[in-house]
Amino acid sequence: MSVRSLDRDAPGRLLAEPGVAIVLAALAMDGEETRLVGGCVRDALLGTPISDIDLATTLPPATIIARVKAAGLRSIPTGIEHGTVTVLAADTTFEVTTLREDIETDGRHAVVRFGRDFTLDAARRDFTINAMSVGGDGRLNDTTDGFADLAAARVRFIGDAPTRIREDALRILRFFRFHARYGIGEPDRDGLAACIAARDTLDGLSRERVRAEFLNLLLAPGALAAVTTLSETGLLLRLIGGVGDVERLRRASARREDALPIAPNSRTDAIDRLAALAVFSTDDADRLRIGLRLSKAEHVRLSDYAPAIAALHDISSIDSPCMRRLAAIHGVPSLALALRVTHGEPHPRVDAAALEILGRMVLGEVAPPVMPLAGADLVARGVPPGPQIGRRLALARALWLEKGCPEGSAARDALIERALAEP
Repeated sequence: MSVRSLDRDAPGRLLAEPGVAIVLAALAMDGEETRLVGGCVRDALLGTPISDIDLATTLPPATIIARVKAAGLRSIPTGIEHGTVTVLAADTTFEVTTLREDIETDGRHAVVRFGRDFTLDAARRDFTINAMSVGGDGRLNDTTDGFADLAAARVRFIGDAPTRIREDALRILRFFRFHARYGIGEPDRDGLAACIAARDTLDGLSRERVRAEFLNLLLAPGALAAVTTLSETGLLLRLIGGVGDVERLRRASARREDALPIAPNSRTDAIDRLAALAVFSTDDADRLRIGLRLSKAEHVRLSDYAPAIAALHDISSIDSPCMRRLAAIHGVPSLALALRVTHGEPHPRVDAAALEILGRMVLGEVAPPVMPLAGADLVARGVPPGPQIGRRLALARALWLEKGCPEGSAARDALIERALAEP
């Protein structure tokens, strides 16, 4: 049963794109064939933006490179051992891959040989919706019923699901990501059962590959339902090494959470959503850094968020001075996210005036609190440079935070007086 309409002629119109036409012309040879394949065909049918156009061909890699060079184009052997050559044409890059057939696989690495049969090449792909192709005549080739599955918003493994997963265990995570992006309703029953049965194989995957798939999943429209299923089936524990709070993920993913505003043109990204889902302490941030091979910047963001969410656990209510103090300690982005994901939980209670202050900080209407005293101010008043500058500033900062981060000359004078007193 179809739940959405598809434009069957749209993939064929891609052939008229300048770069596509140039590459196809360069690879044209009697007895050989090159087609558009995979995601670009799927997304064209849906009428959604197309980020990459991939091609499959009967030509071997060496011939691809030779033909591209003869046409005055540039090629890069990005995956030559797997038959993939990147071709640059009309300021666009295209991945051109020789048809392949699997010989053997251990779930992480496949041994393949080059082939000439588009049907066999389609049969070795992961999901039916990713196995369609369009030839030079503009005709849609669909040997796995991908068109019907796409129209039904159904993500289904090609052939036997356990076999597809044995070929590459990452397909477990891809099943959930693609369902979150293209599926509607419950996941395919056979596919879900195969993923659960093969859950142990996730442990052998490269954590970099898991990271890329999982962070992309968190940004998909159906991420909340997908992560819920991952959690209920025990797969989420395998992926992130800990429990997840799906309700906090829901709040982080929402565009607006009641009175807590979001800055214009901003959105939570995958790391924010990962934080909401899985970070409750600094230990969680460190575990995720190792388990998902996060970048330094990503780990820093989780580490900034961790003390903010932990601090809220010990606060029963937040008034305006408390909000300013929290913003000064944890920073506005981390504090705002922490308050969004805890909104509706028993504590902390946040009064209206405090919410307004945070909202104005988020929107950039009010600057975050900054202590109006620096080391140079103390040196100017006769305190010699050295360790005691830091000690005196720490005393002043403690007073400043205690008073709710006051501003103005009177506040500054009080801080100077405290800093100049005997430590």
